[in-house]
Amino acid sequence: MATEIRVPTLGESVTEATIGRWFKKAGDAVKADEPLCELETDKVTLEVNAPASGVLAEIVAQEGETVAAGALLGAIMEGAAGATPVAPAPKKEDAKAAPAASAPAPAAAPKAAVENGPAVSRIAAESGVNPAAVAGSGKDGRVTKGDMLGAVARLASAPAPQAEAPAAVRAPSAPDDASREERVRMTRLRQTIARRLKDAQQTAAMLTTFNDVDMTAVMELRAQYKDAFEKKHGAKLGFMGFFVKAAVAALKDVPSVNAEIDGADLVYKNYYHIGVAVGTDKGLVVPVVRDADMLSIADIEKQISDYGRKARDGQLKIEDMQGGTFTISNGGIYGSLMSTPILNAPQSAILGMHRIEQRPVVYKGQIVARPMMYLAVSYDHRIIDGKEAVTFLVRIKENLEDPTRLVLDL
Repeated sequence: MATEIRVPTLGESVTEATIGRWFKKAGDAVKADEPLCELETDKVTLEVNAPASGVLAEIVAQEGETVAAGALLGAIMEGAAGATPVAPAPKKEDAKAAPAASAPAPAAAPKAAVENGPAVSRIAAESGVNPAAVAGSGKDGRVTKGDMLGAVARLASAPAPQAEAPAAVRAPSAPDDASREERVRMTRLRQTIARRLKDAQQTAAMLTTFNDVDMTAVMELRAQYKDAFEKKHGAKLGFMGFFVKAAVAALKDVPSVNAEIDGADLVYKNYYHIGVAVGTDKGLVVPVVRDADMLSIADIEKQISDYGRKARDGQLKIEDMQGGTFTISNGGIYGSLMSTPILNAPQSAILGMHRIEQRPVVYKGQIVARPMMYLAVSYDHRIIDGKEAVTFLVRIKENLEDPTRLVLDL
């Protein structure tokens, strides 16, 4: 008895995936729930597990192919390892071509240019529509002027196809250089990142405002309690918990930063789902800490730690990255001094953290070295005014320089 292997439900708004790799080959023995292959979607990489034990009899969809939810990937037969693999079913194209191979049919006479009237030829030249691809309604199937005008109208009204990757136009490399280049297909995740970031630039009226924050108080608090914190909560006390709480407090003070544009409406969100950007080998992902206003710093740190582990192991689920209202990106862990982060659409703002470094500042009338960090907030000027953006960033600065404000909800 054969058990089909099919693409699982991929999640909200995700309709297709690309087969990254097969862990097994046809004829291999498999156990129930054993990973068989890896699928790459626009948002996450997920594994397809064996629905039953037996032998992987056939692989229908090969590595690199794009498959839809529910599509057939292969089949498992009951039996022992070493069974002869079933020959893969011929593709539809091959099946259609088989009869022609045994008895070639006479080729249909192409629609020669002389068959087309001058009006058809002129429309073809102006529009680029090939008359041979248009169903003719005239005598003997000839393409008429009306047929061509209808085809041009349909082409004009059809939505432009969504490119899976940004178009790359480059001059060919010199022969000596070309031999030392390596061309690698972009993953679906990387294609989606590229497309979404470019869409954000083209859609939003994006602007960035900067400030700096003295991290002395947070660093002293962290140094004092990090051991006791980790012992009690089983998670390290980092900086992100403070930033998430500071951002939530600022979002409550400036609601437009937690809103988004929907057509001609502004949607104000009275909940605080904070996305935390995490870098992985395959690209940037943004898992979401939901209802962060209801969580303690310990709860936030544990969730972020768990998300980081899942991201590294490729175990993030699609639902882990949906519904964010505001995003925090920490380039400081890579050494970034300052940056202008790009919006995580459809959100209206994003906070960029950077590295902490000792810099000379005036403190209580004296020039002293203090641990300073540059902060950046990129925002959509269509919904957030400059005054609101600056006020928002100042609120974050105040909350971090005096973290007691976070405890007392000031």
